Amino acid sequence: MALSRLSPRSLRHAWSAINWPNGRLMLVIGLVLACLLSAVAVISTTHQTRAQFVRLQQLERERDQLQTEWGQLLLEESAWSSPARIERQATERLDMRLPHVEEVEVIRP
Repeated sequence: MALSRLSPRSLRHAWSAINWPNGRLMLVIGLVLACLLSAVAVISTTHQTRAQFVRLQQLERERDQLQTEWGQLLLEESAWSSPARIERQATERLDMRLPHVEEVEVIRP
């Protein structure tokens, strides 16, 4: 039978003549496919959750390390800026000293 001889009516008749499985079998196949898709979605979500949790733990470790480093930098800053150290550096490097009482002049407005 040539394609040019097929009419819409004969196509409908040929299509209905195909032996399709009954409705229950189609329902079971549909439900099995839905279960498989659901299982794949659960597996994918679980994998993504675990990957994100690993990333969260890495970021928390990095945060802890940065907080430790920040604390050490604050200690170092306080050591470098202590008045005793500044006075010692002024005396040693710049030959600065505190003036004697006789050398102090008070200027009044």
